[in-house]
Amino acid sequence: MAITDNSVSYNAASTDFISEFIKEDLASGRFDHVHTRFPPEPNGWLHIGHCKAFCIDYELAKRFGGKYNLRFDDTNPEKEDQSYVEAIKRDIKWMGYDWEDREYYASDYYEHLYDLAVKIIKKGNAYVDDLTETEISEYRGTAVADKNNIPVTPPGRNSPYRDRSVEENLDLFARMRAGEYPDGGKTLRAKIDMTHPNLLLRDPVMYRIRRETHYRTGDAWCIYPMYDFQHPLSDAKEGITHSLCSQEYEIHRPLYEWFIREAEVFPSRQIEFARLNLTHTVMSKRWLLKLVQEKLVSGWDDPRMPTIAGLRRRGYTPEAIRSFVSQIGIAKTDSMVDIAFLEYCLREDLNKRALRVMAVLRPLKLIIENWETDKAEELEAVNNPEDETAGKRSITFSRELWIERDDFEEIPPPKYFRLFPGNSVRLRYAYIVTCTGFDKDAAGNITAVRCTYDPATRGGNAPDNRKVKGTIHWVSAAHAVPIEVRLYDYLFSVERPMDVKLRPDGSPGEFTDNIAPNSLEVIPNAWGEPCLAKVASEAHDKQVCYQFERLGYFARDPDSGADGQPVFNKTIGLRDTWAKIAKKE
Repeated sequence: MAITDNSVSYNAASTDFISEFIKEDLASGRFDHVHTRFPPEPNGWLHIGHCKAFCIDYELAKRFGGKYNLRFDDTNPEKEDQSYVEAIKRDIKWMGYDWEDREYYASDYYEHLYDLAVKIIKKGNAYVDDLTETEISEYRGTAVADKNNIPVTPPGRNSPYRDRSVEENLDLFARMRAGEYPDGGKTLRAKIDMTHPNLLLRDPVMYRIRRETHYRTGDAWCIYPMYDFQHPLSDAKEGITHSLCSQEYEIHRPLYEWFIREAEVFPSRQIEFARLNLTHTVMSKRWLLKLVQEKLVSGWDDPRMPTIAGLRRRGYTPEAIRSFVSQIGIAKTDSMVDIAFLEYCLREDLNKRALRVMAVLRPLKLIIENWETDKAEELEAVNNPEDETAGKRSITFSRELWIERDDFEEIPPPKYFRLFPGNSVRLRYAYIVTCTGFDKDAAGNITAVRCTYDPATRGGNAPDNRKVKGTIHWVSAAHAVPIEVRLYDYLFSVERPMDVKLRPDGSPGEFTDNIAPNSLEVIPNAWGEPCLAKVASEAHDKQVCYQFERLGYFARDPDSGADGQPVFNKTIGLRDTWAKIAKKE
């Protein structure tokens, strides 16, 4: 296993409970090495919750000098596709991890899994059932509440086909594989206990008939193994010592161990940890797919999505995500993490690496009346005050500038320190100017602000009597380049999108009801420093991030260059609410 040098190591305490299990296993001789795996299903793109999972797998294998596998659990042909495989691999590599040559597919094990199913049948512990899916559910039973409202699970009923002979089951299973029966006509079920309080152990289905073309095996198979059957046996085939899963699989662990025991294979051990939940987002491929299919977002890589691709397009860095995953640690119980902490980790990273530039999103003309009409002057600006090696750049100052529209008020509110008639401000890196008036059109809209400049205040210099409270940014109207800016907010207006209410007509609500109506604003006519023009032609696989001074952090969007105009996505604002909250606590 290889891992890039710029990875963030986990806090020692964050994986203690898993590490302790591993240490005990090594000390007892249960295992003499550590071998983990990340087993994505190629039925969607990875999200930040998957980051937590594969970071844990990678880091623990690295810590104990072990191996790591990337295995695609591709046994559901209806929903899987090669495009998802490629997206998953691309995202893991972008995060800074390399699985080297340890790439596997559960679909490569179909013959092996079939043989293990036959083995379990021969032991008398599996049978072919003719019940339909609905009938199987009815026979299994469901949890109900008793008179004290406590959930109980009444015993299920045995299938009338449960006692078929081994010979008959072997024959029927072979004929299932040969395609003699229609989809759903028969299933192979494990023979465990129809009275077990854990419903998953009430004769779970091992194989079902599905005539679906598999993206890798084509039409070679018409029966496919169920996840709970193939997953532990795929782990065993690869010699996985520690199968690390999210907490919802804890109830599946007895079944995981049963299949390993009955198949008499390598005794992989399953350990569960809490899954990642973030406020203002949903963390399920099923729900994310719904957003994509219903075109509630532009795609899997929409910058409002919690997918790795969406975060990358938004302007997140691998280092920020790894730092976040490292700092939240690993627990046994699920909890909700404030998305503001993820944003804090991002700001901490971008503040150190992002180059500073000036851009004006909602432009208003500023005319310097005592500046010569054709005169242009070069000023010096710092590229990143946090990084001396980033150097400085030259910016052009001229008579007509663009400033932000909300940096001028005809009648200012209290404690307003920007431009208004008679007030003075500093133009960033340039001069102090004083507002002398403004122009309006026939409709009463302000079209330009007029001012004079003080030559003695160039580049931060100022006599003692010229101190001002406000500093605003600007770009030269004659030299700025047009840019498109996309302002993103949370996709969901509430912290817990899955908490839904009844709709006005009394029908059940859905999580999509909580989508914020204005989570995207497109500004097509913004202006930026000339240096921003070059990003439209740069390679799209290169991440380009800037801090637009006073506005926030922005990342070049892949749409840049289609018409020669750079497009920037707002990654995050400059205001750090998490740091303020943490300080109060």
